[in-house]
Amino acid sequence: MVQARIAEVTERIARRSHDARSAYLDRIVKATEQGPARRRLGCANFAHGFAACGIDKGALREGEGPNLAIVTSYNDMLSAHQPFERFPDLIRQAARSVGGTAQVAGGVPAMCDGVTQGEAGMELSLFSRDVIALSTAVALSHQMFDAAVFLGVCDKIVPGLVIGALSFGHLPAVFIPAGPMTSGLPNDEKAKARQLYAEGKVGRDALLEAEAKSYHGPGTCTFYGTANTNQMLMEIMGLHLPGSSFVNPNTPLRDALTIEAAKRALAITALGNEFLPVGRLLDERAFVNGVIGLHATGGSTNHTIHLIAMAHAAGITLTWDDFSDLAEVTPLLCRVYPNGKADVNHFHAAGGTGFLIRELLGAGLLHDDVATIWGGGLDRYTVEPGLDGNGEVVWRDAATASGDTTVLRGAAEPFQATGGLRVLDGDLGRAVIKTSAVAPERHVIEAPAKVFHSQEELQAAFRAGALDQDFIAVVRFQGPKANGMPELHKLMPPLGALQDRGRKVALVTDGRLSGASGKVPAAIHVTPEAAVGGPIAKLRDGDILRLDAVTGRLEIRGIDAEEWAARADATADLAPSHVGVGRELFAAFRHAAGRADAGASIF
Repeated sequence: MVQARIAEVTERIARRSHDARSAYLDRIVKATEQGPARRRLGCANFAHGFAACGIDKGALREGEGPNLAIVTSYNDMLSAHQPFERFPDLIRQAARSVGGTAQVAGGVPAMCDGVTQGEAGMELSLFSRDVIALSTAVALSHQMFDAAVFLGVCDKIVPGLVIGALSFGHLPAVFIPAGPMTSGLPNDEKAKARQLYAEGKVGRDALLEAEAKSYHGPGTCTFYGTANTNQMLMEIMGLHLPGSSFVNPNTPLRDALTIEAAKRALAITALGNEFLPVGRLLDERAFVNGVIGLHATGGSTNHTIHLIAMAHAAGITLTWDDFSDLAEVTPLLCRVYPNGKADVNHFHAAGGTGFLIRELLGAGLLHDDVATIWGGGLDRYTVEPGLDGNGEVVWRDAATASGDTTVLRGAAEPFQATGGLRVLDGDLGRAVIKTSAVAPERHVIEAPAKVFHSQEELQAAFRAGALDQDFIAVVRFQGPKANGMPELHKLMPPLGALQDRGRKVALVTDGRLSGASGKVPAAIHVTPEAAVGGPIAKLRDGDILRLDAVTGRLEIRGIDAEEWAARADATADLAPSHVGVGRELFAAFRHAAGRADAGASIF
């Protein structure tokens, strides 16, 4: 039985969402009742759909078997998505083996925050999620398909694919991961090289060598950022095959899992006996399980935005209060960089998702009575995959004990009693802080504000020696309406260096940091944002701020209400962020974007 607080939050979400969810489910019923859409297409329409299908043309034209859409984020520049080049052929072969067909329905863009970090392109990053959702809808709009598989890994790609899939919620959906790259230079050594470079103690050659040794081959970056949090979420929410998230690319097991996933997608169409549309699978219990998994693993803060947007696409209203309440009852069971020194390969070897899910289920912290693509409840995910003598996938029970308790622990001996995320409230608005990587003695910081309107301004002040003191950096006009809400990771090396010198430092921003949020306390996603007159726009240098992650408060001290109300909002020249590198094309996105605590979505 699920823990009482989790049951309470789940019921609260269901009540709040009742009308929108009911309307959404009605849409699914109506779409399903009409039968496979391609059979209703006109002859010319249908002929266009199979004209270039080669050996599958006859089967698609005459056969009764299911047709599978492949929506792919493949490109060969980005390590996480390069392995997908081979997947369509594997999926087509799998489809043929069970009497079906498969077609690449369309591609979606996949940008890398690692490449655009600190560059102008980062201001398109968050909006790329909604572009991906739109691209997914275009790919599926031909209505040639009975189910879809989605090939995506990184930060905005998986949430965008989920939102797009839910717009076709009457179709089954299976997500197929590519897996993480093998371990390279340890993440803590990479972080040290970055900090030494920021302090001017090593040159660019040394920094580039460290980065190249860390990001060295095909697959996802191995730290536990948004990309790998995505993979955990897809598994704990029942959209991956059990245990498939962290198997390395270009291995026999990875290929076998891809083939098995395609077969499974074809088995759960409306043409068979196990019909499972994705819009029904992703209900309020699945989203609560996702939030629990996020807290238990110390996952990416980006998902305090993405999960809300994903849930909204299914007619479900998820709030930051739900995140906060669930965090209070969820123990932290993982230490993976930036919450520790290990990477996701170490996590997988220590027991991985199968062990994690078993522990959370055993403690009553997950809903077991959920639908999954694998059938049955979530207890079927307490396994790990392997290969038999014929190269076929077999599942065995996951480890009953962690293989490395410095990386992964059971629910009875957590790293900390509550989850790795905290929601902050106060007279500066609402914000999120990731506490799992922050030392407990730094969970409360009270210090004067130093206000900046870009991360470049802060870096310049650091290089000039103007920041060697206790302070809270306020970096504002970084929200979705201002400039697309970029990640601000170039702030971390200088702030980390100052913290290592013994200074009390913290960050307050209406921008993002994501899963790489590290050892510096950071109140991020501040909403309302400065660009729409949020309280953060009133702050001035020297104001005393208090960031309290223990009590969940974000406040200004020593200013009476009358003086505060009389203060004018600061302004910023945002024009340079609205042109160049394609940013001029996204003016409508900036205008339409919602608040961070509502998913920062254009929909």
